[in-house]
Amino acid sequence: MPRIFTCGRSLRPFVLPFVVWSGCTLLSGCMNILGLTPSGHRLTSEAKALRSAHSEPLPLPRELSKRTADPYTVEPGDVLLVQPVNLESPVRLPGDQTVLPDGTIQLGKFGQIVVAGKTIPQIDSEVRAHIETQEKNAGSVTARLVTRVSKVYYVLGEVNAPGAFPLQGRETVLDAILAAGGLNDRASKKYITLTRPTKPNGCRVVLPVCYNEITQIGDTSTNYQIAAGDRIYVPTRGREDCKRRNLCPPCLRPQVPCTDSNGIPVGCPSGGEVPTGDISSPTPLSASTLSRMPATTTSRDPNLPPPIPPVRFRPRQP
Repeated sequence: MPRIFTCGRSLRPFVLPFVVWSGCTLLSGCMNILGLTPSGHRLTSEAKALRSAHSEPLPLPRELSKRTADPYTVEPGDVLLVQPVNLESPVRLPGDQTVLPDGTIQLGKFGQIVVAGKTIPQIDSEVRAHIETQEKNAGSVTARLVTRVSKVYYVLGEVNAPGAFPLQGRETVLDAILAAGGLNDRASKKYITLTRPTKPNGCRVVLPVCYNEITQIGDTSTNYQIAAGDRIYVPTRGREDCKRRNLCPPCLRPQVPCTDSNGIPVGCPSGGEVPTGDISSPTPLSASTLSRMPATTTSRDPNLPPPIPPVRFRPRQP
């Protein structure tokens, strides 16, 4: 390698460290030099601004505080089974009926009926009234939802299997990410975003997701329950991710351990209930509490055999 001199000093000792640093930086996704590395999935400036508007987690359904959804409304793509309650009824209807794009189902000789946008009890009464206009002794008719495919959520960006997923009703953000195959090697764990669909000229709901807090310390504050139409966006890791504390709340809130009445850290109570009191602005443990904490070493059962001492290897003498 030719020597490069500047001000009487050689730059050769600095070339190798610079090459190593550049390679590690490019591989980690923290730099895009001259556009040679792919830009990937990036948050827009509008998304960043809306995301930073929430300094505290919103009081929405989340893990440990889930809620049941509103009555299910049938939409095109769902599959219904409409049949008489009494098997001896003279009414004969087709088997499973897929709701067509125009929102109707086929009732055989009784024609079509619109079911899209209606709940199952509404469909029951309307189908029965529709059949009774042609068959006086029809009896009770029931409708049952066989397949639900119209309610979905989306996971996009740096995940292993992005796409649309049918909503079961109990999913959280963590469930949705795992359903999409989990994060890939290029994913940003600091800037994952949950977006709710809103009207064209309305306000926007863009929520930050604290992935590390959810997965590593069990903080459910931003592990929101997924609703129909939600979008989870995982951007590509960039230079901002390489900064140690380049995060805004709620992902930088102080964390405290669960404690008993004496202030000693214990396992979380059954059901995941948090300790009583205000934990929105927790304070560090006091010196007296720290002095009462048990030591990190545990007492050993005297009935057990003595531990095997570690084997130490000595380097071979030249």
